[in-house]
Amino acid sequence: MSNFLPILSDFTTITLQEMDGVKLMSRMDTKFVFKIEKLPSLLEKMTPFYRVLEINGKIIHDYKSLYFDTNARKFYIDHHNSRVNRNKIRFREYVDSGLTFLEVKLKNNKGKTIKKRMKVDAISKELSKEQKVYIENIIGKSVDVTAKQWINFSRITLVHKSKKERLTIDINLTFKNNEKEGNLNDIVIAEVKQERMSRSSDFIRIAKEMSILPIRLSKYCISTMELWPNIKQNRFKKKLLFINKLKQA
Repeated sequence: MSNFLPILSDFTTITLQEMDGVKLMSRMDTKFVFKIEKLPSLLEKMTPFYRVLEINGKIIHDYKSLYFDTNARKFYIDHHNSRVNRNKIRFREYVDSGLTFLEVKLKNNKGKTIKKRMKVDAISKELSKEQKVYIENIIGKSVDVTAKQWINFSRITLVHKSKKERLTIDINLTFKNNEKEGNLNDIVIAEVKQERMSRSSDFIRIAKEMSILPIRLSKYCISTMELWPNIKQNRFKKKLLFINKLKQA
């Protein structure tokens, strides 16, 4: 990690309060996955265009997430089968901000990600009655879900200096359930978040110059396949091959 920390210090910083205008709770997402060795050069090229989020003097922030699904793994299977209007449910702790939310994400039939959340005191392995009602009101029906897996990572958040665009760069990804654990420590997952899809993004342009191409990838789905290798995954085989190739490179 240390080889890119000096580069991050060259970025102009932005505070959490200043980021209010780019929360982008309804947005278009574009993901990129690449080896961590490419990160220093990528960040150097991005310095003129982006500001980096700083919280309490830190610019790399820790996230802890506990994902919920049905016993039949409806949310995973919906994603695997490319169903539109699919959901994900999780608790997420924004460690450095001291904030924890119950979050419900919807991917609608226009490819847009809509995130709704309620503040909670802490991550819990059990949903309260109030939380179940909150989820039911968003999804539109009752769902019987239980905690399935933890996904933790560190994140660098960049905000474009002139466009309504936010970029997250996730590193040190680990995941576990009650029996197994795994990681993608040598891999970076970057995500451009925009109000509407625009290829004029400076990050997308720079990534293309570095032969880093977009890929549809879900941390939840990849970790699910690693933790439950017998789960249905035929439509994700190309992505698994891509991830394994990166891990072995």
